[in-house]
Amino acid sequence: MALDEYDIVVIGGGPAGENAAGYAIADSDRTAVIVEHELVGGECSYWACMPSKALLGPGHLLDNARNLPGVKEIVGQSRLDAAAVLARRDKFTHKHDDSSQVKWARENKIDVVRGHGRIAGERTVEVTGTDGTRTLRARLAVILATGTTASVPDTDGLRSALPWTSRDVTNLHEVPRRVVVVGGGVVAVESATWLLQLGVDELTMVVRGQSLLESAEPFAGERVAEALRAQGARIMFGASLTRVERPDTKDTGEGHVHGGAVTSTVDGETLTADEIVVAAGRRPASADLGLDTVGLEPGKSIETDDQLTALGVSGDWLYAVGDINGRAPLTHMGKYQARVAGDVIAARATGGSVDAPRYSATADHGQVPQVVFTAPEVAWVGRTQRTAETDGYDVATVELDIAVAGSSLARDDYAGRAKLVIDKATDTLLGATFVGPGVGELIHAGTVAVVGAVPLDTLWHAVPSYPTVSEVWLRLLEAHRTSKS
Repeated sequence: MALDEYDIVVIGGGPAGENAAGYAIADSDRTAVIVEHELVGGECSYWACMPSKALLGPGHLLDNARNLPGVKEIVGQSRLDAAAVLARRDKFTHKHDDSSQVKWARENKIDVVRGHGRIAGERTVEVTGTDGTRTLRARLAVILATGTTASVPDTDGLRSALPWTSRDVTNLHEVPRRVVVVGGGVVAVESATWLLQLGVDELTMVVRGQSLLESAEPFAGERVAEALRAQGARIMFGASLTRVERPDTKDTGEGHVHGGAVTSTVDGETLTADEIVVAAGRRPASADLGLDTVGLEPGKSIETDDQLTALGVSGDWLYAVGDINGRAPLTHMGKYQARVAGDVIAARATGGSVDAPRYSATADHGQVPQVVFTAPEVAWVGRTQRTAETDGYDVATVELDIAVAGSSLARDDYAGRAKLVIDKATDTLLGATFVGPGVGELIHAGTVAVVGAVPLDTLWHAVPSYPTVSEVWLRLLEAHRTSKS
């Protein structure tokens, strides 16, 4: 067995792992290696954020064009060129060629080792690859950044039917005519959106709960459901999938229809489709990480402190960033955690203090922004009214339609809604939610206000440019001022 020593060993080469390695060795002679068993760049680059947004963009543009005089006369009722959309998607995923990501790592003095990494004791990682087994020893830190994998429920016949998961639906190579989508969260609603835009004729969503996007403000899920129905989707709420049958199952590969027709039994009703998409949550990719060798439980999220140090492991050498720790399972939050962890490791390596704010991932607590790229988009940051009240805050809220000059100019049928959740004790924002075309570009202003605890009297002086959709911020503040008088 070869024995290699590095200052930093990272298991998982997605955005969180890449950023953690880069920040930990920045401007130093420290060494780092990334261990990756699939593609450097991870889930986001090839099976999640990048391909999904590449698939959604053309449909959003066409929808805008159909509602803007001078353009709608040109596009008419034309549909997307599905082949061209998929080809553009492939440009962003580089057809699963990670050579550019490997090049980035090496240019930043980060080695890449191919294989499955698992902890084999304190500061030790064993890597099993096609060329045998290597042992890597970390002088300073081991960082776990393996993310999560799609969860397929143990419903009768479901797993044997080889359903599509998020990896298939983001990498589809053919558009099924009839689709059943199981789930009501982000992956479910986004995939339903692009499937309909690409030409699926019949789409049924099977949702266990009573709403879509249950972690958002209620009006967000309601508006997304209304839009999906307008595009032809059928949504079954409070529904239970009890059986799936597919007699002619074929392992045709990622993104191809996996055989013949599939029938799903939902509350006694039989649904027949060409493919079934399971978007029913994700589980930590920690079952075979060797966690038991350091006293942690395999298959579970790795609990950390705000410096991303794993709890229950002494010595401040084991860190977990990104979805694997379950703190805020979003790519941008994983990258944020990675920056914090990298800075912490670098400071500890030189005997420096880690007491400054930059060394704590405090934004994970009630300050997380998120955008759902449906049509309409949903964007929110911080707490909803429900979570704020659950956390014990005495809140005021203001909620109104987005109806300003900028929205009217954007498209003729612009429809949106916005809501602020305000801490009465401090008159600062606890949360903000926006629903409407393009609102993902509005949310960072809310993030700054929430993270900075900006008093609303101060926010009053942040003047929105005219005529932009951002003027809704002024309307919200005006409505709040009126409600206080």
